[in-house]
Amino acid sequence: MPTIDLNADVGEGFDVEGALIPLVTSASIACGGHAGDPQTMRRSVAIAREHGVAIGAHPGHADPEHFGRRALDLDEQHAHRLVLVQTRRLVTIASELGTRVRYVKLHGALYHQANHHDTIARGVVSAVALLPGPPALLGPAGTRLHHFAIKAGLAYFLEAFADRVYEEDGSLRSRAEKGAVLSSAALVRQALSLATNHGIVTPLGNSVPIACDSLCLHGDTPDAVENARAVREAFATARIAVQPFTA
Repeated sequence: MPTIDLNADVGEGFDVEGALIPLVTSASIACGGHAGDPQTMRRSVAIAREHGVAIGAHPGHADPEHFGRRALDLDEQHAHRLVLVQTRRLVTIASELGTRVRYVKLHGALYHQANHHDTIARGVVSAVALLPGPPALLGPAGTRLHHFAIKAGLAYFLEAFADRVYEEDGSLRSRAEKGAVLSSAALVRQALSLATNHGIVTPLGNSVPIACDSLCLHGDTPDAVENARAVREAFATARIAVQPFTA
């Protein structure tokens, strides 16, 4: 039976945590950079703990005006500090509630910058290595972040996106372009393809392999809860088991 994790980005101000977190197996919780505050972090951690959902920290650029999706210049030291400060906030709250942060997944522009730039990737990895555990990192395969995480001895799990369009080369279509985000039936088809075949079918009909341990469903999309419910129902019908990748 195929097994996959479903993760969702939560605590970002869209008030979907109560309905969305129970439908996934890992919750990536915003920790005060692009979004989130102590109240939203505490609420998200409590819901995840109640439902046996793995808790992840979701740090991003401290740029809430642009929701952390604008690339900002960072050197290694600043990337280290940015991630360490945010993730420690969530680590503290999780500890107070009797649980722990199991992984770190970057947000938005920081996610993409760490995938491509050595200095940022090294700063992120050195920060995560200082956290209790330390937690795993979650991100796409074959990136600079992947390389430096493994080099540092950190666990690294592979992420793909159920709700984003992939281009012919396996990269994500820019959010600035029309049709970059999937929903409803197209999203479910892609989730099934990733879970069963570890690949996707591009808009031109080509098959592209994409290794993944976890599928992301963004919590900021209008139909986030409905999409997650549809994916869970499709997985149940296809006999695909859903469990945290950190299990």
